Amino acid sequence: MWLSDTVVNHLREVSSEPDLSGTRYELVRRIGQGGMGAVYLARDTELDRDVAIKVSVAAGAGDLSERLRREAKFIARLEHPGIVPVHDSGTLPDGRVFYVMKLVRGERLDAWAKGRELRERLRLFRRICEAVAFAHAHEVLHRDLKPENVMVGEFGEALVMDWGLARLLSATPEAALNVPATFGATLAGAVVGTPAYMAPEQARGDHAALSARTDVYGLGAILYALLEGRPPGPSPTPLDRTLPPAVISVCEKAMAPAPVDRYPSATELGEDVGRFLEQEPVRAHPETLLERVGRFASRNSIVLSLVGVYLLVRLLLLLLPG
Repeated sequence: MWLSDTVVNHLREVSSEPDLSGTRYELVRRIGQGGMGAVYLARDTELDRDVAIKVSVAAGAGDLSERLRREAKFIARLEHPGIVPVHDSGTLPDGRVFYVMKLVRGERLDAWAKGRELRERLRLFRRICEAVAFAHAHEVLHRDLKPENVMVGEFGEALVMDWGLARLLSATPEAALNVPATFGATLAGAVVGTPAYMAPEQARGDHAALSARTDVYGLGAILYALLEGRPPGPSPTPLDRTLPPAVISVCEKAMAPAPVDRYPSATELGEDVGRFLEQEPVRAHPETLLERVGRFASRNSIVLSLVGVYLLVRLLLLLLPG
């Protein structure tokens, strides 16, 4: 009997649905698909709330299942408003590994950013930097920062998602995660990540050179996409020169080819964006005299307006006949 592609695809989806019997969760529908597994909308019957469940691609998938377990452990140690919390994890009756997380209602960063005013985009970007800085403070490197991995919630919160490629900045805390020190170590020369947003050392497969500055590059690439409305790509074209020069300098410093030329941390990158928003000098940008005067005038516009009105009134009083 001939079956249409639609029917075949439906049957494939149904056959791959996780078996949640024996758990507190009821399957609703699939909401996403990734390399390590799929994400489903489910109902937590004990707490009467919707949750998201990420399930490994197949039972006994070896390294992929272990990676999913490790991802859950990484996220569980990162309790921050900008990182989705993990509620539960385990193995389903069908043998697949899963973990349960908060269901994020909102839209992806790239969709959210369309039509937004520059300062609004920069304020949200600063919150993304704060979440990544928190992860670095807890020894976790994301390695796959891009707009598709950032969700903007219903109330404007920025949430960094998909920690499947995360690794520890140092090997010291491995025992605390109950993860073998040798597990999941990427083979020398193997490249993981998204090419359009990848730092040069990551694109080369130089894993010994990875550091917090690698994620700083990824943040800079996100900033580039927020400014230009498109991915930077492996060889980014120059930014639109009609943008504020200070913002261009921040983005270019974050995306410097050599790690030593980038911001040392996500915190410092976020702070420089904050300085621009507060109309203060940006460390990455050497101001010209004209720019300094313009920034002063913008920051003190109310005072200057009052002084201008006062001088105008004085002038009129002098010119008018007594």
